[in-house]
Amino acid sequence: MENKGKYYITTAIAYTSGKPHIGNSYEIVLADSIARFKRKDGYDVFFQTGTDEHGQKIELKAEEAGITPKEFVDNVAGTIKGLWDLMDTSYDKFIRTTDDYHEKQVQKIFKRLYDQGDIYKGSYEGMYCTPCESFWTESQLVDGKCPDCGREVKPAKEEAYFFRMSKYADKLIEHINTHPEFIQPVSRKNEMMNNFLLPGLQDLCVSRTSFKWGIPVSFDDKHVVYVWLDALTNYITGIGYDCDGNSTEQYKKYWPADLHLIGKDIIRFHTIYWPIFLMALGEPLPKQVFGHPWLLQGDGKMSKSKGNVIYADDLVKFFGVDAVRYFVLHEMPFENDGVISWELMVERMNSDLANTLGNLVNRTISMSNKYFDGIVSDKGVTGEVDADLKAVVTGTYDKVESKMDELRVADALTEIFTLFKRCNKYIDETEPWVLAKDEAKKDRLATVLYNLVESIVIGASLLEPFMPKTAERIAAQLNTSLREFNTLKEFGGYVSGTRVTDKPEILFARLDVKEVVEKAEAMFAERRAAAEAPKPEQEENVIDIEAKPEITFDDFEKMQFQVGEIIACEEVPKSKKLLCSQVKIGSQVKQIVSGIKQHYSAKEMVGKKVMVLVNLKPAKLAGVLSEGMLLCAEDAEGNLALLTPEKDMPAGAEIC
Repeated sequence: MENKGKYYITTAIAYTSGKPHIGNSYEIVLADSIARFKRKDGYDVFFQTGTDEHGQKIELKAEEAGITPKEFVDNVAGTIKGLWDLMDTSYDKFIRTTDDYHEKQVQKIFKRLYDQGDIYKGSYEGMYCTPCESFWTESQLVDGKCPDCGREVKPAKEEAYFFRMSKYADKLIEHINTHPEFIQPVSRKNEMMNNFLLPGLQDLCVSRTSFKWGIPVSFDDKHVVYVWLDALTNYITGIGYDCDGNSTEQYKKYWPADLHLIGKDIIRFHTIYWPIFLMALGEPLPKQVFGHPWLLQGDGKMSKSKGNVIYADDLVKFFGVDAVRYFVLHEMPFENDGVISWELMVERMNSDLANTLGNLVNRTISMSNKYFDGIVSDKGVTGEVDADLKAVVTGTYDKVESKMDELRVADALTEIFTLFKRCNKYIDETEPWVLAKDEAKKDRLATVLYNLVESIVIGASLLEPFMPKTAERIAAQLNTSLREFNTLKEFGGYVSGTRVTDKPEILFARLDVKEVVEKAEAMFAERRAAAEAPKPEQEENVIDIEAKPEITFDDFEKMQFQVGEIIACEEVPKSKKLLCSQVKIGSQVKQIVSGIKQHYSAKEMVGKKVMVLVNLKPAKLAGVLSEGMLLCAEDAEGNLALLTPEKDMPAGAEIC
């Protein structure tokens, strides 16, 4: 295949404040479909994603959870990576902003920008939005709230370092005007120019002192590097950028990025702040930033408090990975927000996937088995409708490539399904079941089925970047391989005489919309109940210990626990740890030796009601016979406490 050069694509790195919902997961699937398509189209692709892990919001969430910020982000980053893997995404690099190499480069970048006068020290006073980690002036607020997220803001004042944005504003305006492809869609470009650049840029706060969970400024450790200078630089640190001039060959090969794929809500940071940071560092700007629209819930906004948030793994349980990939890619317009609902998912599952695609593959294989024992042969007996079928099939690649070059992924998928719909129409036109009744038309029937199989293979090869596992399953059933894109303009690549599977599988089963909606509502109801349930008070100290092998109830039944009363106690001679107690249990008195001398004196032991394992086989400790065991609890520091009954119980009472 022709080598078309390098292609470096990134997603925004996911913020580790919690599990991403399906709207967030859409971006990684979109990026993956582009990366997979470019690979098959002859590009040397590097696909990077990852997690953004610093900031005040995370520091507060970790505090609420009673764990360190690093423990908190480790957990969430693991969840995010697990979701990306579940969705079958083919990223080459998963970067975390807590990675050591990234943190070191951010410190060096900050110092360099400070040394060359782009960063200066000052103080900030304004309104601060913690969820967005953004400062705002009073005039920027909307109804007194954050203009980005609509949440409450609080007055804040602190010492901070600032970046001189205005120094590079004219240069950035010139770049945007001379590179119309830089910001896509065009509506995002107009928004950035008219609302931010042309009115004049304010200097940007790039450090904080009011929290500690961030990368320390190397020459002023009272400050941590503020979110955007930390997060945005992942696109270069992840491929080996070095601020001292020793960048890796990988960086030299792949930078500048060909595409930053991000949500429309963070377009400002990627098309204003990020290019200016790069200009200050003397590095090339990314070729294109695409601010994709949002995927919204059809029956209202997703809300954790409502318990109706849809996650990617929820949908996978209902529909499967490739069906979810198809839905989120197909339902998102190029520029406007898309809508997701359970009803629409079922409709697409039944019409597009089960009927148009799944039924086509199943019918074609079944007819090949019924009429020719599964052997697909091109007998060269053509008909009037063959030329149009072949024209549609061999012309699909150019149409799909054109749509993908414009990042119109939904339209590209539509072109592929137009191919499959044309195949279904071809079946109606040729009526194989009628041809089968006439022995003289057997070769024509064979050719019709060959044309169908060949068309399906070409369609499946184009479908692979979007629904990889489905494409592989189709090829496997047809006993062939998916093809490279440079072969898809020619018809006839399927080897005549190949035998298809004798047991065609159902690619997508039709679903009952009412049943799916009821199951989804039950899932949400369960979540709401869990969220509303009273939470047990958080213990200040808990200990997890290694689990021992399970025992049966019969094993437990063999152990006899009773309440004992210590009537006498003395130290064991020549022992630093042992006390010897006389313990009254019912009408008996047992002698028990315990290693608790460092925690209890012999005198304070007398009179205690304790819990005793009575039927432990007697043994000698330091030469003294012990006829049982006193039960104790031990904390992480090794401190011991005797277990005693909550209420006063008689000596000999059974513990069960």
